Parts: sequence; C-alpha cells; structure tokens
Amino acid sequence: MSQLAAAADVREHRFGAGRPLTLGVEEEYMLLDPQSLDLVQRIESVLHGERGGEFAEQVAPELFESLVEFHTPVCDTVAEAAGELGRLRSHAVGAAKALGLRLGSAGTHPFSLFELQRVTDRDRYHALLAELQYAARRELIFGLHVHVGVDDADRAIRIVNALQSHLCELVALSANSPFWRGEATGFASCRHLIFAAFPRSGPPPRFASYEEFAGVVDALVAGGCIEDYTRIWWDVRPHPRLGTVEVRVMDAVSHVDEAVALTAYVQSLVARYADADPLPECHPVVAHESKWRAARYGLHAVVVDPVHGGAVPVRRLIERTLSELAPHARELGCAAELDGVRRILADGNGAERQLRAYASGGIQAVVRAIADATAGP
Repeated sequence: MSQLAAAADVREHRFGAGRPLTLGVEEEYMLLDPQSLDLVQRIESVLHGERGGEFAEQVAPELFESLVEFHTPVCDTVAEAAGELGRLRSHAVGAAKALGLRLGSAGTHPFSLFELQRVTDRDRYHALLAELQYAARRELIFGLHVHVGVDDADRAIRIVNALQSHLCELVALSANSPFWRGEATGFASCRHLIFAAFPRSGPPPRFASYEEFAGVVDALVAGGCIEDYTRIWWDVRPHPRLGTVEVRVMDAVSHVDEAVALTAYVQSLVARYADADPLPECHPVVAHESKWRAARYGLHAVVVDPVHGGAVPVRRLIERTLSELAPHARELGCAAELDGVRRILADGNGAERQLRAYASGGIQAVVRAIADATAGP
C-alpha cells in the first residue's frame, strides 16, 4: 500500500480489478530510545534488518529517519486484517528490540523536536522538503490509514463524498496526540493542526464524477503543482492505482484492538455507501468545522448534525452511526470487531489516556505508556 509505488497517470486506475471491500491497513510507528524515550534516527537499520525477510514487502520508510511504516497485505475480512496487524506489531516490536529500540504508536511524539529529525535519504522526501519547506520540516506526525477496495471509479467518488460527514467521528475516536514539544496543547489531536499546513490536505472537495476528479489531477500535474495524485493528502481520497478508497484522517492509535475496531468502522461505512441512494451531503466547510471540533475536544466534542442540522454530541453521532452500520457489519462478518468502537466510547480514546498518564507521572510517563500499549499485553 506504499505511496512510493503510485502510478503517475490517474486515469490508469484499478477500480474493479479486485474484489470489493477488501482491506489494507497502514500504521506509522515512532522509533524510540529505550532509556530517554526520545525519537532516534534508525530507519535504515530497520530496513536493513528486514531485507530479504518475511516482512520485507510490508515495511517502508517515511519522511523522517525516526519513523517506520508497516502495512498489511490485502485482506478479505476485518478478522484477517486483525490477524495481520497483530503479526506485524509483534514482529515490529521484536525487530526494534533486537536493534536496541522501542516502538510507539500515537499521533505525535509528546516531547521530541522536529528540528532534531533527519530527513530520510530518498529523492521523494528531499523533493518534498524543497517544495514545502517549513511545513514539511515540522510534519513530525503519525497516522493510521485504512484502504477499502471499490469496484467502480464513480462509486469511489460517491463514497469519498459520503464519508465527509463521518470524518469528525473518526477523529474523535482515534484522537491520540494531545502533546507537542513537551506541552499540553489543549487539543485531543494536535496532529491535525500540524498537517493542516500542507497544501491539498483536510476534507476533500466534492466531485460529481471520477472524470471530474481526474481532470483536476491532470490540471495540477500539467501545471507543475504535483507529480501525481499521491501528492494530494486529503483526509479521505480515491487511490486509483490500488483501486481503493483511502481513509487517512485518523491518528496512529496505541492499542492494536483500537486499530482493528476503526478498520471495521471504515469498512462498514464503505459498504453502507457503496450502493446507497441518496447519499448524505455534507458541505466541506461543515465537514471541516466538525472535524476541527473533534480534534479540539475529542469524544467530548459537539459538532454539526449532518442529517438533521443543529448541534449534536459526537458521541451521539457515533452511536447513531453504529446502529446504521450494524446490518452491514453482520453481512461483512465484522460485528464483533465493530463492537470495539463501543469500548473506545466507554473507556476513552488515546488522548484521554495520555492526559491521565501525564497527570500521574509527567511527560516521560506518557511516552512510556504509549510504548507499553504499542507492544501489547
């Protein structure tokens, strides 16, 4: 699922080339010094250790040398994706330990400084830094991305449009970045503030068809603005080369069972809207405002009700969505995994856990709790 292999021509898409509703999940981990718990610049050591091994095709570098991405193969079900995520995390934690490192999964590192991070030595990343300058240098963030296979290009656009009304729910559930540069930010997910400096980020515009989307991409490429569509970083986007809808709005989460629950939520949402008519219409301005409020307040946010209008607690919106997704989850066989969303509602998200750890032990305790949760029981 790595963007490094993306095709330049948006019209050479693979929607319909594979089975619909298949899954791929990407997790971005931080590489930690086991004593100081600060970020360390060791991606090349990780990649060298994986070379020729079982997971060699499932690991990739990221912008900074202190990050590593692991991604699942294509999975037919959430249960299969859960098994792959468990295997990947177990392997990644063990591989890091063999190098004298720990792994952490959260939207930001609570105290590391972006000024001290080295850019990974790849042409793609040097070009990105040259283009985006300060916006790229400070992009020390970590995400959870879920891909869902879609069998038709226009259907993919319709699903992307429909998912805008659910971005705030996904942000509130996954919020896991309340700290930045050693300070409490007052946000449940400050990752969104940092990434907002990137062009072509945030909620996507609404497109009437895949042809319209492809025309916009072609215009940006022809104008020298982007190399290809992977330089468009919307919160949810079509991924033509893979034939998927990619949901990118979520913070990296610390517990693997939360990643599984969110994967079930995303797959069920895509299934719900694959053939729905009419589809919900959420103006991008409204989607952006509700997403901002979810990033600020997490599960305590009050957002714009995308169906009835007015204000609604995001928790109530999530509960309503869960009820609507129930028949789709049963058909997909992921009802048990989707129940994990209710556990997040009951126990709180990662941001709430980080703040509790900070209150009891300070900023070091926050990173230690993240690393412990990432390693699992």
